[in-house]
Amino acid sequence: MKRLLVLAALVALAGCGAANRLQPAPGESLPVAPRGATATPTPRELLTPTTQQRPQRSDALIHSSEARRSDDFDLPPR
Repeated sequence: MKRLLVLAALVALAGCGAANRLQPAPGESLPVAPRGATATPTPRELLTPTTQQRPQRSDALIHSSEARRSDDFDLPPR
């Protein structure tokens, strides 16, 4: 019985992995072009995150072997 449930779960998961091209629902259209844009964005362009949505890490990591600079605001409690 467990094998049957595991097999059914695997078959259901295999169907979830199918990736088709995204298209608007039948009878619907893509969103209108944003203000100032010259053309309506494609589905791929709409799904690609901008740098504001996914910013790159810009700070340098401090390794444990490097001395940390002093913090003037790290004061003991009163």
